[in-house]
Amino acid sequence: MSSAYQPSYTTYQPQHQSRRRYYESRVKESLTSRFAKCLCSFFLTLLLIVGVIIFVLWLSLRPHRPHFHLSSFTAPGLVQSTGPVNSALSFNITDRNPNGKIGIYYDSIYASIFYSDKEMGSGPVLFPFYQPPKNTTVILGTLTATGPTTTDSAWDQFSADVAAGQVKLIIKLTSVIRFKVKLWDTHQHRMHVECDFTVGKDGNILSQYADERCTLYF
Repeated sequence: MSSAYQPSYTTYQPQHQSRRRYYESRVKESLTSRFAKCLCSFFLTLLLIVGVIIFVLWLSLRPHRPHFHLSSFTAPGLVQSTGPVNSALSFNITDRNPNGKIGIYYDSIYASIFYSDKEMGSGPVLFPFYQPPKNTTVILGTLTATGPTTTDSAWDQFSADVAAGQVKLIIKLTSVIRFKVKLWDTHQHRMHVECDFTVGKDGNILSQYADERCTLYF
């Protein structure tokens, strides 16, 4: 009795399923990678846009320092034989706020006038005030001279400079300022202004020094 022939079959189903799972995982990885790249690109673009906006705002709101120019100075008492003591030292300095949208708050402005390292006079010249944008303030100062006197060590040189019509002087202004930007104020800055100039025998500023820009630093 012969036994019936039993054909053998080779199944490929496990291999086919393994290949399918492999491709599915590759597709998932590809989608995940694409999503991650898109997310990174989005955040980088957002950071770039925010950075540009901040930079533009900084340029538009960045405070510019005020500009000071010495317009005139007169000290008629320089030619006195006893020196300029008790005579008037008068000057005119313009203070320009160059900012288009930023105002400046000033505390009292204090002035000192020097010949070499010798103080000739000092005192307050302007009360606290607010300076609007694109505004020019005129500082009219008059101080009483306290020197040099005939007993000062600098008297001989001072007399020689007066005789030569070349007396080099310095006006120093000090104050505390802060900038007003929209609805907020910046922190306070200690302001120092120096105006170097020369006067002639008559005590008036020489023409080449009139309207010269003064040096400002914080």
